[in-house]
Amino acid sequence: MIANFFFSSLQRSVLSDVSSVPESLERLEVALTPQERFEEYLQSKGQRQTKPRKFLVEKIFAQHAHFDADELIDKLPRKGEPNYVSSATVYRSLREFVDAGLLNCFQLDGRTVYELDYGYPPHDHLYCTRCRKLIEFRSEELIATRDEAAAKHGFRVSGHRMLVSGVCRECGKNRRKKRKQDLV
Repeated sequence: MIANFFFSSLQRSVLSDVSSVPESLERLEVALTPQERFEEYLQSKGQRQTKPRKFLVEKIFAQHAHFDADELIDKLPRKGEPNYVSSATVYRSLREFVDAGLLNCFQLDGRTVYELDYGYPPHDHLYCTRCRKLIEFRSEELIATRDEAAAKHGFRVSGHRMLVSGVCRECGKNRRKKRKQDLV
């Protein structure tokens, strides 16, 4: 039976210095919840679901945000508190979540950044090099160009990743105006 599952409403969130503004992304209808999808993955590997893994899936899918492992660890309960998850378990679980198709990961400023994959359409990113804002966007024109180039070269596309670096509108407005005396 197919369960109609939609993630909680998308929120603007800021984790440290990376923010996500997923206004243009529509949530997709999916057959399984992230928990069910991950349990299916674990079964295929002969592994079992654990309380820490289950807690991590719930925590990560509670909001739409980009994060790195350290940012996630900072938001988790500390040792001795209920639902504590060790750093080693977090790092290992994040790799498993990527392998299971729940998360995507990519390199940004020398660190691995994770984002939700399961239940969201393929998309790309604009990255402000000043404020470090990460903006998601989806472009049908870009997908058409990608597919056209692939067809021309007999290439079968399995996915793509594009990260455009630059300066966002807010940072562009806040740029210091050059004064006449500075130009001398």
